[in-house]
Amino acid sequence: MTPQDWKDRGAFKEVLGRRLFAASHAGGHAQSILLVHGFPTFSYDWAPIWDDLAAGYNLYAPDMLAFGFSEKPYPHTYSIHEQADLVAEYARLSGIKNCHVLAHDYGDTVVQELMARQNAGDLPFQMDSVCLLNGGLFPETHQALLIQKLLLSPLGPLVNKLTNKSRFDKSFSRVFGPETKPSETQLAEFWDVINSGGGRHMFHSLITYMRDRRENRERWINAIGDFTGPVALINGSYDPVSGAHMVARFKELLGEPHFLREYKAIGHYPQLEAPERVAADYLEFLAGAYSFPTG
Repeated sequence: MTPQDWKDRGAFKEVLGRRLFAASHAGGHAQSILLVHGFPTFSYDWAPIWDDLAAGYNLYAPDMLAFGFSEKPYPHTYSIHEQADLVAEYARLSGIKNCHVLAHDYGDTVVQELMARQNAGDLPFQMDSVCLLNGGLFPETHQALLIQKLLLSPLGPLVNKLTNKSRFDKSFSRVFGPETKPSETQLAEFWDVINSGGGRHMFHSLITYMRDRRENRERWINAIGDFTGPVALINGSYDPVSGAHMVARFKELLGEPHFLREYKAIGHYPQLEAPERVAADYLEFLAGAYSFPTG
């Protein structure tokens, strides 16, 4: 499947005055999954596991603002709270009453904010369970790449202008496992979509999520600890950004998650690097989600 194939199976929706793209599968199933992608990619990340999940669940996968095929306003001050507003409203407009949530990277942080809102009784739908793939759940363990640090610095706009495909390929490939690097075709596909609509020029605007994580650390850690549904971690331990060290910190601060799978030789994108394992493990988690003891 190509990004264009992915686009053809989705649709655009007006959400809080913004034009967002979303892929969806309304299969008439009893349960639904909301899938929230990471940075700097988009909902196409879920394509390798889509069919396995669609066999038993309705699926909803929006591209967040400034990602993928969605609107990319610039200049614009981006925040995790705004993205959470948009995802929550997208879910409401899609008729979601309750769902499971699968998130990755930047999407983990957006979902932590949604968890905080649900804990406070301020979410227009019910998240029955949450599964988090590699992400910066704890700012103190998020080992940002040099390019990320530079984009967040006052040099961010200049660094952004100097970013080209060669630099992107090198930085992006670095977070994958040793035997599961993205192909040249995959790198070209991601680069093309990231660049569409002027998207590449907003890296330094979007990278402020790292600052959001520091400023909202207690809120978003407590959001996981106070969540009343089961929480799963499926993590590529080889990831230099949010690998085994992130899982260790989770256990230290929050105890064992209800469900945990760690892949030693897999990096930051387990859904791309080991899709069959991720799909099987996630479906195993969902099958037992209502039997896990919760808080």
